[in-house]
Amino acid sequence: MAKDVLVEIGLEELPARFVDDAESQLLNKTADWLDQSRISYTSIVSFSTPRRLAVLVKDVAEEQTSLEEEVKGPTLKIAQDEEGNWAKAAVGFTKGQGKTVDDIYTKDIKGATYIFVKKQIIGKPTDELLPQFSDIITSIQFPKNMRWAEQSLRYARPIRWLVALFGRDVIPFEAAGVKTDNRTYGHRFLGERTTLQVPEEYEQKLQDQYVIAGPEKRRQMITDGLKKAEEEHGFQIPEDDELLQEVSNLVEYPTVFVGAFDDSYLMLPSEVLITSMKEHQRYFPVKSKNGELLPYFVSVRNGDEHALHTVVRGNEKVLRARLSDAQFFFEEDQKQSIDYYLKKLERIVFQEKLGTISDKVKRVTAIAHHLSQWLDLDDETRSNTVRAAEIAKFDLPTNMVDEFTKLQGVIGETYALNAGEHQAAARAVAEHYLPVQADGKLPETVEGAIVSVADKLDTIVGCISAGLMPSGSQDPYGLRRQATGVLKILKEYKWDISVESLLELAEQQYENVDLMDKNRSGADIAQFFSNRITYLLKELSIEADVIQAVLYKDIGVIPYMMAKAETLSQERNNPEFKPVQEALVRVLNLAAKTDRTEITQSDFETDSEQRLYDTYLTVMNGYKNANSMQEADNALHQLGKLTQPIHDFFDDNMVMADDESIRNNRLALINNIAALIYDYADLSAIEWKQHF
Repeated sequence: MAKDVLVEIGLEELPARFVDDAESQLLNKTADWLDQSRISYTSIVSFSTPRRLAVLVKDVAEEQTSLEEEVKGPTLKIAQDEEGNWAKAAVGFTKGQGKTVDDIYTKDIKGATYIFVKKQIIGKPTDELLPQFSDIITSIQFPKNMRWAEQSLRYARPIRWLVALFGRDVIPFEAAGVKTDNRTYGHRFLGERTTLQVPEEYEQKLQDQYVIAGPEKRRQMITDGLKKAEEEHGFQIPEDDELLQEVSNLVEYPTVFVGAFDDSYLMLPSEVLITSMKEHQRYFPVKSKNGELLPYFVSVRNGDEHALHTVVRGNEKVLRARLSDAQFFFEEDQKQSIDYYLKKLERIVFQEKLGTISDKVKRVTAIAHHLSQWLDLDDETRSNTVRAAEIAKFDLPTNMVDEFTKLQGVIGETYALNAGEHQAAARAVAEHYLPVQADGKLPETVEGAIVSVADKLDTIVGCISAGLMPSGSQDPYGLRRQATGVLKILKEYKWDISVESLLELAEQQYENVDLMDKNRSGADIAQFFSNRITYLLKELSIEADVIQAVLYKDIGVIPYMMAKAETLSQERNNPEFKPVQEALVRVLNLAAKTDRTEITQSDFETDSEQRLYDTYLTVMNGYKNANSMQEADNALHQLGKLTQPIHDFFDDNMVMADDESIRNNRLALINNIAALIYDYADLSAIEWKQHF
């Protein structure tokens, strides 16, 4: 008869960000263990709160599933003697499997005959295996593990109680010095210790003790409370799944309430108010129907509605203190000029070998200046770009950024506007940090994009040149994320600037800085960016061989290189492209035999030689035009026009002719065509699908 299994790990309050992954681990590890142990069940569900992780497994079989296993022995030649009697090898094999020679049968495998027996593995009672569950509990990993008291187990928080039931019976085991029981604990302040008779009582009995064990149910209670608050007060609570999930993992019995703050604080930048509420207090900010921030907040209490007004007043008092500090910082900051803060950057070290933040700003400004010239921007845009680079970091020494670190750039924009800076320059100060995540929002203005690229290039080139290359999961300066940001901006804005020229520009800013071997660091930086673009192309489902083909020599202009990769990825599966591919790759294979490039028409012996040369000249012009327009499809189409002349050339001519002048001339023609093909990509690196 099947029984339910319940296992609950009672803990000191876990950090909210730990809960979801730990619950997922417990669920998956339990399912894997049951499957590997051949213990059948009908369903499994997990629970989590800040103080507990649990699984409830329905209809668990009372014993393992028995197995009939086929065991392979020695070859028949070894198992039998010359008279056909079973030898010692056969007797020993069967005895070891708990069988006799009467149980032997044979099978042929790859031309040889082997002896086999079948043995049955009888399933053990489930209650004998369930104590192994302690291994599942101790195997759960957290982002940060610590030892508690005298326990050797490293865990996020101390284990305070363990519930383990198989039907009505307690499963006996111990973890971290805590023995299993059938008693669990309710809400820390509103609930009591309660005894579970059977596993299926778990969720309801906890709810009776003011604990909502199901995370989705808790989340829905909060969502319903937010909607009710919106209806009652006529305001809007912007959707924020991340905050909603965090809050649901902070409470065991959620009750939504509304608080208020003095509307005089609305003179502060809205980002400051929102950060104070969300990041510091885990409050939901409130907006009007028109999207304007209102002097209210919505929060979630870990408990019922008893004396809720007291809780509201307490939270309002805490927020008022934070906003009062923010207002003081804001007003104090306004008393100083931008130049004052720029001067303070001279005393803030960016990196020991790379100088101060002020040094960095000078390098970023130089890069941004050159970039704005390369992009042929109008005078006003160029001026705003350079000014944005000059003041990009001025907000770092302010009181507000010291208090609200995540608002660097945002505070800079606000202060720059207050100081009379051009709106475009001020906006670029905020945008130059974008994207803050690999898949995050990109700068919306060209000024912000340029300063962002300049800043990130300086950091990447400087850090790698100083020997701070990321390794494994270690990337303290976020170089991978910043490189991805640079590449995505280049793609989004379709700048006709090669990655190599950008890296050279950034490296020039360090000419007078004593760093490691410039040649070595330059190669490391180029490889680092090549690895990043490889990662991005794989995200676009570009095959590895196509990536190798387009990165044959340089990364080049990002939008054009990515367009080439997409074009080749499509063509590698196109049977109609096969003749083109064969012709072009045939040229590349033969071109490796020479470095000659000078062609003499008078040495042509056949019409096919002349025709290939004439076609090459025409194609070269068409290819260059398509290349200048960065038309990947058209450029490959132009190369494709060489297909028939190439096939005719190889059919009619012996390239490696006895006559040296004729041979060299033909090799020179091949080499010139190969150079044109290589300019597009190394097509010989592609494993063309139609060949398989």
